[in-house]
Amino acid sequence: MPSTAASPQAPSVNQPRHPFPAMTTYELRDYRRDLETAIAFFDRQTPVPPDRDRLHATLDDVIAEQDDRNRLAGA
Repeated sequence: MPSTAASPQAPSVNQPRHPFPAMTTYELRDYRRDLETAIAFFDRQTPVPPDRDRLHATLDDVIAEQDDRNRLAGA
């Protein structure tokens, strides 16, 4: 009898509608969380899919944008 357990689906990460500087703080936060969730999912795959590297590069850009905003806010 075939297994009925479905393999887990990769979390979807939608492209943002705006460039990072035009996104609200909340949009950046949510996008970062989506990226981190997808990267964690791909880290558990064997072999690790090449899309993980693209997602990680995008995450680095989001973190840099958040850091710039914090620096400008004096936090």
